[in-house]
Amino acid sequence: MVSHPENHEHIDDQMFKMEVNLDDIPGEWLGYVMDLLFEAGANDVFYTPIYMKKNRPGVLLQLLCSQKSINKIKQILFKETTTLGVRYYHLTVHRLERKFRKVSTEWGPVTVKEGMLDGQVVQCAPEFEECKSIARLHDIPVKKVYEMVWKALGREE
Repeated sequence: MVSHPENHEHIDDQMFKMEVNLDDIPGEWLGYVMDLLFEAGANDVFYTPIYMKKNRPGVLLQLLCSQKSINKIKQILFKETTTLGVRYYHLTVHRLERKFRKVSTEWGPVTVKEGMLDGQVVQCAPEFEECKSIARLHDIPVKKVYEMVWKALGREE
């Protein structure tokens, strides 16, 4: 891993991308498998609809993880899915510095995650779980909570 101490961005060169093609797997299993993969150390898990041999519909499961998680994740993929093979390969990830700050709304504070590139904010997102909790507590749409956060930040999105 290469760090940039001046702004905390870093290049993570110890990541791996793993993927499997799945067919004949119930959709309900996919959510369960995703939870297991995150618990086992996956950094990200995502599904893409695909067409396989003989035009069979299937799902491409892809995930990112560190090298230390590969064996545990392979076990989950083989035991919990219908796959007969797992592909994985080395990958480099450039991660932005992340800063968190609180933004005040009429319903209470919301944490906002900011992605920094060369010391400048280039990404900004309210923490969804906090917005969801506020929406449920005050019986308002989560969209309205987001709008209030953007307004507090001086942005219209």
